[in-house]
This record gives sequence, structure tokens and C-alpha cells, in this order.
Amino acid sequence: MTEQAGVLNSEPLAGFAVGVTAARRHEELAALLERRGARVVHAPAIRLVPLQDDAELLHATEDCINKALDYVVVTTGIGFRAWLETADGWGLRDDLIGRLGRVRVLARGPKARGAIRSAGLHDEWSPESESCDEVLKYLLERPLEGMRIAVQLYGEPLPEFTDALRERGCEVIEVPVYRWSRTDDSTPLRRLVGQAVAGTVDAITFTSSPAVAATLAVAAEDGLEDALVEALRTHVVAACVGPVTAFSLTERGVPTVQPERARIGALVRAIVEDLPLRRARRLHVRGHALELRGHAVVLDGQLRPIAPAPMAILRALAKRPGHVVSRAELCGVLPSRVVAAGSGWIRDGRPQADEHAVEMAVARLRRGLGRSGIVETVVKRGYRLACDPARDREPAR
Repeated sequence: MTEQAGVLNSEPLAGFAVGVTAARRHEELAALLERRGARVVHAPAIRLVPLQDDAELLHATEDCINKALDYVVVTTGIGFRAWLETADGWGLRDDLIGRLGRVRVLARGPKARGAIRSAGLHDEWSPESESCDEVLKYLLERPLEGMRIAVQLYGEPLPEFTDALRERGCEVIEVPVYRWSRTDDSTPLRRLVGQAVAGTVDAITFTSSPAVAATLAVAAEDGLEDALVEALRTHVVAACVGPVTAFSLTERGVPTVQPERARIGALVRAIVEDLPLRRARRLHVRGHALELRGHAVVLDGQLRPIAPAPMAILRALAKRPGHVVSRAELCGVLPSRVVAAGSGWIRDGRPQADEHAVEMAVARLRRGLGRSGIVETVVKRGYRLACDPARDREPAR
């Protein structure tokens, strides 16, 4: 095994670009991806807004302390800790802990359970799925008429959850510990949406449902929502930390990659297992093993970065390996910024590359590959990858 091949084994995401939309713990997620070779595009979709001075939270806290409770549903570890810290600032922490110690506490998942136990409290039950739907099912299987249930929210209302409890005759206290808000500067996220549509990122990670909603909203504002959804259905992997996060994408027919456990490390492992299979294309070209990755190729085990315009040409040729692709067809695959930088023409109101731009991109592709004869010129017809179409090869998945 060559030294470079060894690097690829230890960096399985080398040559791929991954968008990170997380607000919290984005440094950890980015570091784990970069450690595996990915180029990370950080584009925060949302920000966490604490509610330390929020009258609504104070009222909910006093309601929990002063009136008897039957159940408390803790949905997130960070939210529960923030609730206790805020109560401490109001001088109400001990009273709140005392009340919760006499209540049946349900934890949505391990992080919520850890926060409960670190406060010296005991949780009665937690679903393995880490889903609010399972918590709701657990409650609805019990007699609830006349009961009072406090539900710690996690950034947004949960009407499906709280309304179902109220319909069963419960009094529900909603505890809004923090809220998600759009970022002040949406430029990085808009850029990421554009890169996804253009195919210059290979995956986008989502660690919360509000991040998905914010990304789709930004795309809609730019008239790109349908294009983004289509990109996520086809050539960009949507990696979601769990089913709650993935829900609105799944509703739109987007296949998602999800880890078995809703953890940052598990999410990265799921990407490592899935992305090379979904986005890599492997071919045999003139005796060489060629693998196309996001912004690079692996040629005979050696990683070679390729610029966007030459990579666009290579992808077009790889769709029909061994067959001639005309210069006219290749004009349509070059990135728009390449056209804007050089000469071009207009078709249907959009700039198109001319054949000179194609020739320049092919020349750069040949230099980037560093091997002669892989991309052949067919006089007066176009270009082809020098491989036998009938030979066994591994297609893109």
C-alpha cells in the first residue's frame, strides 16, 4: 500500500466537502469531519437565544413551584440545565429542585437523563428512540384527566405534543427555556445553499429541526427551495442527527443519513460510511484506477484536487465513459462563474460557455490528473474518457 493510500484509509472523507449548519458544538462537528479528511463549509443556520429575562419563563417556573405537578417532561439536557441556572439567578433553584423531586420526571433521551441525574433528581422513564412521539405515547397510555404536566420546550413550541395532552384533560405548563432564531448574517448559509444546488458540496449536516427549517427558508427567499430539495434528493447527502431533525426533509421525499444514536460522533461515522458510497464514482481508464470524489480524484491511490471547471468536465465524461461527448454538450456543464470570467454567449437568457472555455478546462483537467491519455480528443467531435464501456466498473450510488 502506498503512503497516499494509507492516508486515504485514515481520512475516508478526503476530497469531499461537507456543510455544517449547527449553531451549538459546530467546532466539535467540524473537527471530527476534518480529522477524517473532509473540507468543511461552516454556515450556521440558527442561533440560540437564552431567555434569562423572559417573563414567560419566570411565570412558568413559579407555576411549577407553587402548584402540584404530576409529570415533568425534560426534552433536552442543555435546556434543563439552563432552566435550573436561570432559576438560580432568580433565587428559585432550590424550590424548583424540591418540587421536581416529588414529580414523575420523563427524559426524552440520554442527554436529558444525564442533566436530570446531575441535578440529584431521578427520571422515571426514557424512550430508546429519543423521540417526543414515544414520550407522548407513554403518557397517553395512562389516565391523564385532571393532571398537570410541565413540558420543557427546546427552541420552539410543540403543539402536536401539548395539544394532545390538553385534549386528554391535562393542564399543560409550557417551559420555554430558550428559542432558536435565524442568524444575524445569513450570507454563509445562502452561499452553502448555492453550493449545494451547484453540486460543489457533497453533504450537509443538520443537528436540529430549526436548522433544517432555516436552511429551507433561506433557499426559498432566494428562489432556490425546489432546487435545493432536488439537490438533496439526488447528489447532496442530507445527514441528520435523528428522525426529529430529518422529519421535514423526509416529508419532501429527501433520503437522509441518520446514526443509530443521536450523537455528533455517531453522525460523523454515518457520513463516513455513506458518503463515499453515494458520491464516489469508480472507473478503469487506460489501465488506471480512477475514483471521482467531490472536489478531487483518487488516481491509482493518489488523491489529486481538481478545480470546479475541470471537475465538471470530468463528471460529464464519466457519465458516458468511453463515449464521445461533444464540445457543445460540455459548454453547458461549466460553472457559471467560468463563463462570466471568459467569453460566452446567451441562450434562453442565461450565459453559456464557448468551446474555448471547454478547451481550457480540459487542458486544466489533464494537468490536474497528471497522466497522459486519460482524456482523449476526438477530432471534430469532442472528448472521451479512454476506457472500454463494456469493462466492469462501479457506478455512482
